[in-house]
Amino acid sequence: MKKIIITAAIQGAELTKDDTPYLPVTPDEVALEAKRTWEAGAAIIHLHVRDREGKPTQDTTAYRIHIDTIRATGCEAIIQVSTGGAVGMTAEERMGPITLSPEYATLNTGSINFGRDVFINSVSMMEKLAEAMKTYGVKPEFEVYEEGHIHNALALVKKGLVHGQLNFDFVLGVPGAMAATVENMLYLSRTIPPDANWTVTGIGKDELILGGVAVFVGGNVRVGLEDNIYYAKGVLAKSNAELVARIVRIANEAGRDIASPDEARHILGIQ
Repeated sequence: MKKIIITAAIQGAELTKDDTPYLPVTPDEVALEAKRTWEAGAAIIHLHVRDREGKPTQDTTAYRIHIDTIRATGCEAIIQVSTGGAVGMTAEERMGPITLSPEYATLNTGSINFGRDVFINSVSMMEKLAEAMKTYGVKPEFEVYEEGHIHNALALVKKGLVHGQLNFDFVLGVPGAMAATVENMLYLSRTIPPDANWTVTGIGKDELILGGVAVFVGGNVRVGLEDNIYYAKGVLAKSNAELVARIVRIANEAGRDIASPDEARHILGIQ
């Protein structure tokens, strides 16, 4: 099997320090957390950004400050910017960080119920974001919450908006979307093209279950406080690095080597 690529979603757009005091929020906190998480074994840092009031923002300047602060620590991980932003943002708002030409970005390929809200990703919105990534030389990762989202992603490929190595992230367990079961993960992995890469993101307690199985069947794994704030039942994770280190240990037991950022770039087709 290929070396395993570990992604760390270190912050997200929904949580606050009321949920967990270990959540990094300021640029300095995010940068230090990114460095420690990379040192623990993460090849990719999935990045959301907050404004000075702690609210989610897709502001280009805010993203530039965060990315520069992360790089200043010596962190060599791939920085994957979010174009999901927060529920209710327009396509124009969400594509803000794309104009910085980051290496990697998420591309959500379908709408879902998201708790009590609706996370809208219309065809026109997907096409706008894909076109922006193509223009600025950004490699997309398709965020898949349902099987139909795979077909939406492949439609973007057919239209010439995405090319080269295809990379998918199966986000399972969001309230209102596809359940976080091993059966669903394996089904989705068999639905994408055979030469595509896939990662699994399990929400909440299912992060460890799905991630652990993915290690043994050839998938990649995303962990982090954005998706799960607990290390064990009732026990808060004290850092993203703690969650990454656990996947590294499982991979070591399974005999899978951990991909470095440069090795991950090669596997994912990032130029």
